[in-house]
Amino acid sequence: MTVPTTADPKTIGALITWAQGSLHASGSTNTSQEALWLLAYALEMKQHELVSRRDHAVSREELAQAESVISRRMTHEPLQYILGTQDFCGLDFHVTPAVLIPRPETELLIQEAIREGGFTDGAVLVDVGTGSGCVAVTLATILNDTRIFALDCSRDALAIAQGNAERHGVSDKITWKEGDLLSPLRECRVVGAVDAILSNPPYIADAMWADLQPEVRDFEPRLALVAGQKGTEFHERLLADAKPFLVPGGLLLMELGQGQAPLVRQAVEQVGGYIGVQTVRDEADIERVMIARRSS
Repeated sequence: MTVPTTADPKTIGALITWAQGSLHASGSTNTSQEALWLLAYALEMKQHELVSRRDHAVSREELAQAESVISRRMTHEPLQYILGTQDFCGLDFHVTPAVLIPRPETELLIQEAIREGGFTDGAVLVDVGTGSGCVAVTLATILNDTRIFALDCSRDALAIAQGNAERHGVSDKITWKEGDLLSPLRECRVVGAVDAILSNPPYIADAMWADLQPEVRDFEPRLALVAGQKGTEFHERLLADAKPFLVPGGLLLMELGQGQAPLVRQAVEQVGGYIGVQTVRDEADIERVMIARRSS
């Protein structure tokens, strides 16, 4: 998409007006706020400084920086990738197209793990498909004296996650492993010793991919989103793989897509070995998190 001419705005105020008009023309629905976020980033200012300096002259360098970020957003590149950050559970996480952008719904995994877990010193927790590391890092900032394993099949994602752990000072509390599902744990001597396994797995069905918003379909990693023909393939594999690692009564918590709870419940029954299966609804009243306990 071609960026509309700026008409060479001479001031920050004129630049704001141009940015809002450009974003509106591209179909953005939050033009006023997005324009301020993007211009504050491009001009290395606080948002309140933009407003208070509306009459401030814009240099050629500042204009070029502004045009660059606005043009990226006009192609529907997610705001989080442009700015490089996303808030999750009150923490700031660095994100790139190598990782899924953390969603508010995933915060339920953290809340329910803490509520249901009752973790004592020395507890072992596993985050499967860690991506940006938002789940593992957040747990590490909350829980003391726990051993956390963060797993992902993407080396690039693990690099981002490790950087986020360093950012929040919890690198020494997390062990990072590359591989498919729980396979990296087999070398870690934790069979039958894991207190909780958490995962925000891929749960989009193949047929739904083409209908996703362009911000998701064209920019976020397909590997972290699409599970297969049904959308529950990852859940089914994890249910089977998790059993040998969990202690009796250990928790398995998985995020679900809309309408997937019945299918995953069926999978729980078919796999066997779990009790106390329950789901937790998110703010949109969707069954978003499934919790199951390893039977004795």
